[in-house]
Amino acid sequence: MTDAPATTTLLPNPLPLDANARIALFAFRRMGAHGLADAHAAQMMFTAFGAQFRRPLLLMRALMADIAANAACSIAIAPCCCPRATASETAFLTILARAETAPETARLLLADLLGHRRIDGALASATAVAAAFADAGRPIGA
Repeated sequence: MTDAPATTTLLPNPLPLDANARIALFAFRRMGAHGLADAHAAQMMFTAFGAQFRRPLLLMRALMADIAANAACSIAIAPCCCPRATASETAFLTILARAETAPETARLLLADLLGHRRIDGALASATAVAAAFADAGRPIGA
């Protein structure tokens, strides 16, 4: 018996090809599983952004805190070593990719991810994270 059907059901999406999206996904997974002060997430941000790592790291922590405080349903997060992504992770990356260019799309996706329609604070945090990545020369692609 193989695990392929279960794997593709639970992890329906491939990892993003965009390196910047992978950085955001790694931070999302680490902070979601191990807390906002996760050292591995901080080290990844330092490695990716160099001396300018504080802004994206702080804003990612704020976004994760907003998501945790406002989520009305559970959000599936895969382990960091997993070669595929959950539907929630893909939605999260799409929200970050669309936050500045298509805010209404990002709003609807975030509302679906969190399970309710009052998501203004979390959307502002997501937009700030996307802007921090873009300002550092690492825009998040879908």
